[in-house]
Amino acid sequence: MKISLTKAGKRFNRDWIFRNVTYEFTTGNAYAITGPNGSGKSTLLQVIGGALMMSEGGLGYEVPGKGQQPAITGNGKLSTDNLYQHIAIAAPYLEVIEEMTVTELLTFHTRFKPFLPAITIPKVIEVVGLGKAAHKQIRHYSSGMKQRVKLAQAIFSDVPCLLLDEPCTNLDAEGVALYQQLINDYCSDRLVIVSSNDIQEYGFCKEKISILDYK
Repeated sequence: MKISLTKAGKRFNRDWIFRNVTYEFTTGNAYAITGPNGSGKSTLLQVIGGALMMSEGGLGYEVPGKGQQPAITGNGKLSTDNLYQHIAIAAPYLEVIEEMTVTELLTFHTRFKPFLPAITIPKVIEVVGLGKAAHKQIRHYSSGMKQRVKLAQAIFSDVPCLLLDEPCTNLDAEGVALYQQLINDYCSDRLVIVSSNDIQEYGFCKEKISILDYK
């Protein structure tokens, strides 16, 4: 998969968050979007994922088997269908359904995004260390356990592109080590973009983009 930004910009009211971002992201590579808190890293990541419309510029996706898709143009029109089937995201501001158990949630999730080949829901739950809580409602989970659920939903989805916004939020040292192992085991052949200012979260990324370069 390839994602292309061309002179992309985003503003809220009169304040520009970033401008003139021209960049290509391709499968098999990992990228870090870095910068201070509040600098716009998450906003750029959401634009890349199609969750936020740009204020100017172009955004295109080249999806395997589909060719070039001019998905988002400067007028903010989304024309690519089912983009969500090609991108998974984990972020602190995305909520999980807390009335469900993790087993129920992941089962529901796979109705929209199947997991990687040979990956079962019981295996996912064990790998992320939630086996003993598999039948407990997520509302009873700690913040760290909820973050493991969010990472599981994203990383094990069978999609070519993975977007991670501050992926180690609320994780302890053991959770951070788990995250790094998941990246190593399941993400080497995908397009991964991490928004973070913590080296533990993006240390594996070969390319780094400072949001401050686009102010």
